[in-house]
Amino acid sequence: MKSNELEQMKGFAQKQSVVIVAGGKGLRAGGELPKQFCEIGGKPMLIHTIEAFRRFDDRMLIVLVLPEMHLSLWEKIRQEYCFETPVTLAIGGETRFHSVKSGLENVPDDCIVGVHDAARPFVSQRIIEESYRVARKFRCGAIPVIGEKNSIRLASKDGSEPIDRSRIKIVQTPQVFPAKLLKDAYRVDYRADFTDDASVAEKAGIRLQLIEGDELNFKITTPLDMDIGRLIFRKSAK
Repeated sequence: MKSNELEQMKGFAQKQSVVIVAGGKGLRAGGELPKQFCEIGGKPMLIHTIEAFRRFDDRMLIVLVLPEMHLSLWEKIRQEYCFETPVTLAIGGETRFHSVKSGLENVPDDCIVGVHDAARPFVSQRIIEESYRVARKFRCGAIPVIGEKNSIRLASKDGSEPIDRSRIKIVQTPQVFPAKLLKDAYRVDYRADFTDDASVAEKAGIRLQLIEGDELNFKITTPLDMDIGRLIFRKSAK
């Protein structure tokens, strides 16, 4: 992105926001703490994720969605790590859909909003900048994706058949939209096929534009993912 474009985006100040979803129990990554609170690279994963968006725009409205049972844990960690970045807290719901909907209630209609998984701490500045730029310029949803490297087969009761992997895209976050469009899209009843913001937006008729993601922007879910994440931080610190 050209430097003047980036400065123009940052000039919108209060008109850029992000809803960071940490609404799940997140115990699959191992340990007693929910994965978003586990230390990685010297600080909790969740702090790394917040800091990535703060580097992009130090005046960005950050909405953090947590289960009510984790509010006191967040406060304890915030104090322990002297983390003073202002965030607006929202209470998570039964599913990701409900958690995002709760977070969006804190977002002004006239801004560009991203929705990002707390467990993706390696999101790059390039992805953040490009997704916000595309959503603002084209008034659409900007969705980062990467290609599939493995061979893919579609299973059925009669067996399986190969799928052209060049047509398969793995979806990442942040998924970024004009806030009013996304908030309106979320004014529907929950459906099981609402697996991310793009699926909700598409059902509401919002145009989506795919942008290039990054393999490092993976979602930490399992103990192996956590080990890989810690290795990445160790290597980057050298």
